[in-house]
Formats: sequence, C-alpha cells, structure tokens
Amino acid sequence: MDFGIAGRWALVCGASKGLGFGCAQALVREGVHVLLVARGEQALLAAVEKLRADPARPAQASVQCVAADITTVQGREKVFAMRSEFDIVVTNAGGPPPGDFRNWDREVWIKAVDANMLTPIELMKATVDGMAARGFGRVVNITSSAVKAPIDILGLSNGARSGLTGFVAGVARTAKLASANVTINNLLPGSYDTDRLKATIAAGAQRSGQPVQAVTQARTAAIPARRFGKPEEFGAACAFLCSEQASYITGQNILTDGGAYPGTY
Repeated sequence: MDFGIAGRWALVCGASKGLGFGCAQALVREGVHVLLVARGEQALLAAVEKLRADPARPAQASVQCVAADITTVQGREKVFAMRSEFDIVVTNAGGPPPGDFRNWDREVWIKAVDANMLTPIELMKATVDGMAARGFGRVVNITSSAVKAPIDILGLSNGARSGLTGFVAGVARTAKLASANVTINNLLPGSYDTDRLKATIAAGAQRSGQPVQAVTQARTAAIPARRFGKPEEFGAACAFLCSEQASYITGQNILTDGGAYPGTY
C-alpha cells in the first residue's frame, strides 16, 4: 500500500535507537525526508548511516540529524533552527525511572512532566498551525501501555503520560486542526525488544536473584503473543498513522502490546 506521504518532512525524536529508530526507518522507507533527533551524537550518526544504507530507502528520501536534548528549550531551538516546518512529528522521550512515590520530590516530578508531557505539547505548539495552513499534518506521540494499565512502580510515567493523553484528547478534536487534515494520536507500546527493556529485565533479575533468562521467559509468558514486539512493527504502525489513509483517525490511543492488556476498552 502506498501511504501517500513520500516527499513529506518528518521530525522523529529519540530516533537513534529503539522505537524511535523503528519509526524513522518506516517513514524513510515510505519516501519521507526525516530529521532524526537524539542526545547521543555517536549513536545518532550510526543510525543515520544505517538509514542511508537501507536498500528499502527510496533514493529521494533524505536523512538528516541533530544531536540535541529535545526536552530542553535550547534543544528545541537547535532543531527548529535546522528546519522550522514539518508535516509529521513523532514525539518520544525516555521514560522516567521507576520507584516509590514517597521518594519523589517536586523536582523529580517536574522533570518527568517536562519530558513526557510538556515537551510533546511544545512540539505540537510549534508545528500544528503550520500543518493546518498547508492542509496536512500528522503528530504521533509515543507514550506507554501504562496509560491504559498503570504500573505501580512507574508512577512518574503514569502521571506525566496520562496528562499528555488528556491534553491530546482535547486538542486533537478542535475543528481548526481536525478539519484541516491534521491528526494527533498516541501510540502505546507494550514490551518491545529494545535496550530499555533489556536494562529493565537485567535490573529485575538483579533484584530478584533470578537469571536474566528466567525473568525474560516470565515476561514473555505473560504476553498472549508469547514474544516481545519488534521495533520495526511499531514503526509500521506509526507510519500508517502518518499516512493519507489514516486521515479519519485522530485523538486515539493505539495500544500495541501483543494482547497483554486484558481489558475490552
């Protein structure tokens, strides 16, 4: 299927690896020009080279990058100094650490909200009106399955990402955006085979005294698909939400977790 987005410009955050890279890869393969953003310059440059060498990338699809912390004002200024207008924006920032809410002071909360709620809002604020004026726009926020099924030790993520979810539910339905072919949706990943998941499993194994393999098997056994997701699968879902065919989907929370969430809604 031709998604009809070849030649569009996309900003993909946290794109040097994991789910962000999966999204960037899927968009590049659709012929989209992509600007990758991540904090680590070495990993970012490696990601760019991998995308440029991808045999599935149409020759006309350019791949650029900027090393910046998108959660800061300075980082966002650096990004928009390179390019001010985007047709597609994929927001993504690393989740805050787990823990006990009794140990989190105001500074810790503000940092979590700033990265996982306010940063996506700032990126939307900077881009959606231009999208509306041009008659096309797609925003995909990478959030978490914890928005649907909160996890007790991930209170920072539960709170910050739920705030973003509520904001998107309102702004996505404004007539100024929805009638101008600008959609805003959230992608909620479950357990995907990424470095972050590996680190989480390793930490869990250390706490429990169990082998990493045993913890991994227990995690996959709790997923009906009996496996972790692949970043390429997540990227494909993102690319579809950015497509012309997805123009009637907005304000939604799309859960991709291999069936792990047990609820109906």
